[in-house]
Amino acid sequence: MKTTPISVAEFAGSVLAVPPLARRADLSLDAAQNHRLMRHIEAGGLRTLLYGGNANLYHTSVHEYGELLALLADGAAETTRVIPAIGPDFGKMMDQARLLRGSGYRTAMVLPMQGFTTPEGVAEGIARVVDFMGMPVTLYIKSEQTIGIEALGRLVDEGRVLVVKYAIVREDPAVDPFLQQLIARIGTERIVSGMGERPTLVHLARFGLASFTTGSGCIAPVACNALFSALKARDLAAAQPIYDRFLPLETLRDSISLIRVLHDAVSLSGLADMGPHLPLLSASPPGRHAEIQAAAAQLLAYNRSFPSTL
Repeated sequence: MKTTPISVAEFAGSVLAVPPLARRADLSLDAAQNHRLMRHIEAGGLRTLLYGGNANLYHTSVHEYGELLALLADGAAETTRVIPAIGPDFGKMMDQARLLRGSGYRTAMVLPMQGFTTPEGVAEGIARVVDFMGMPVTLYIKSEQTIGIEALGRLVDEGRVLVVKYAIVREDPAVDPFLQQLIARIGTERIVSGMGERPTLVHLARFGLASFTTGSGCIAPVACNALFSALKARDLAAAQPIYDRFLPLETLRDSISLIRVLHDAVSLSGLADMGPHLPLLSASPPGRHAEIQAAAAQLLAYNRSFPSTL
């Protein structure tokens, strides 16, 4: 795992893969299967691994969090940056911060808390966690009500927030006054598109965001890297046909469950056995497994049509 100091510029150098987390039948962490998926992602040229919602860290216990940090650090290549999530509640964040403080990790992502928050309270909580943990955080924003732009800007100015994972869904991602205001306050280099491939044509090629997060790219990392290169060059003619190959699986994820479908798609593709879902989530509907498997297989076959990055 890469342990050198992290910079904002690093986020513009790689798509952020957001993998699911493999577990055994007894729900314990499965190091071998997690490492197998990590190696596939790295072989595809992606050099940042973000373990958050797709890994269902919302429901991961603090008791096993230290084991998880060790598993990820041991499995990642020396050139791979690993970003674990913390939260979503303040108490859990502080407990996890105790384990992250003084470790080789250089940032953690704050999961969004739904309800029982105020924008002012979020800003204060982040400041306290960062100061205690001794490292800046990546802030995951899914709602305009999470935190005010000026309060967020102050956290950035103070060095407490490094990057924002922007995931506010719009009917038309090109019409987003909040994102425009956020860009004006903290700059595009500190914002990563946080909703998979679907909004990337607008978020990167038009708004110029630093990078994007990917779940489906865990299955097709080489193709995802090619899409990233085309978008960074703002070459929509090259990006569009690659983008189109990701939509079948992304559409299934949107229509059923982003987390559950990706977890099952990795297993059904044969890349790695993700095992059971950690409650309070459950598997995708069995009647949809054939669709998920077909979409995953098609995407994996497309990925193998690209020249290897090794």
